[in-house]
Amino acid sequence: MNKTILVTAIGLGVLSIILGAFGAHALKELIPFESQQTFETGVRYQMYHALLLLFVGSTSLVKNKTKKITYYLVVIGLLFFSGSIYGLATNDLTSFNFKSIGFITPIGGLLLILTWVFILVDFLKISSKKVV
Repeated sequence: MNKTILVTAIGLGVLSIILGAFGAHALKELIPFESQQTFETGVRYQMYHALLLLFVGSTSLVKNKTKKITYYLVVIGLLFFSGSIYGLATNDLTSFNFKSIGFITPIGGLLLILTWVFILVDFLKISSKKVV
């Protein structure tokens, strides 16, 4: 599972950089400034969670069960949160109305929050002797 988490983390990180550059350069003339900022929010959260997965995949402080839960929550959460934000920010450029699926954005956000809660609970269960 660690290898899957780490490879996914790298992929999400690379994609964040590509999408960030795309948003900053290619979309600059195509969408309003507010939409650019919205797009950037999706990129930022994607990168934050790519870094989280890098940590989770490379540490022994997180239980394997929590790693698996974290992996799925992050992947689905980013798909819903960042994915819908990318669509909403570029809505005027496509024939699909992303506003019709905008309700998945907060669901994705909730999944990302739950990710952090699961990791926190795991950390709270660790004895102080194990951390040192």
